[in-house]
Amino acid sequence: MRRPRTSSSLTEEDVRAAYAAHGAELYRFALRGLGDGGLAQDAVQETFLRAWRARERYDPAVAALRTWLFGIARNVVIDLHRVRQARPWLRDLADHEGLEGAAPATDGWDALLHTWLVEEALGRLGEAHRQALTETHLAGRPYGEVAAELGIPESTLRSRVFYGLKALRVAMEEMGVER
Repeated sequence: MRRPRTSSSLTEEDVRAAYAAHGAELYRFALRGLGDGGLAQDAVQETFLRAWRARERYDPAVAALRTWLFGIARNVVIDLHRVRQARPWLRDLADHEGLEGAAPATDGWDALLHTWLVEEALGRLGEAHRQALTETHLAGRPYGEVAAELGIPESTLRSRVFYGLKALRVAMEEMGVER
């Protein structure tokens, strides 16, 4: 997908490309959170509308377009869920057989968004640091095993993990992620 040249030059073609690339994923995300196909479609439409309106604030150097869109989608889904809670009579207008108790788990959304942000930040690290962090922290493998597999001393691996975590923290701060 072609990225916008500058945030103010986002064209209709760019929006179409973003929708083609991410629309289905955003729909599935909204559907999981809302449990209603129609409402999920509304959420995707509202996500792209908000993205269009806030296009000047999008900075590809800070976060990938996908990450930015999912952040907007998360807020839209939460807003729609709150509307449903405030106006329960709206739920009775649609057929929701089997969906009782399918309220969105906002903790899951936070975890999903956090995962995407960490993935984006890991992509900004060098290969050696990324591999050290992925194998030891994310895969939970012992240092000795990973060091042997990579053919490096365990102390070197520990240094890569230490400096990789520092670089990851800086990358996430640059992306606007707060602790």
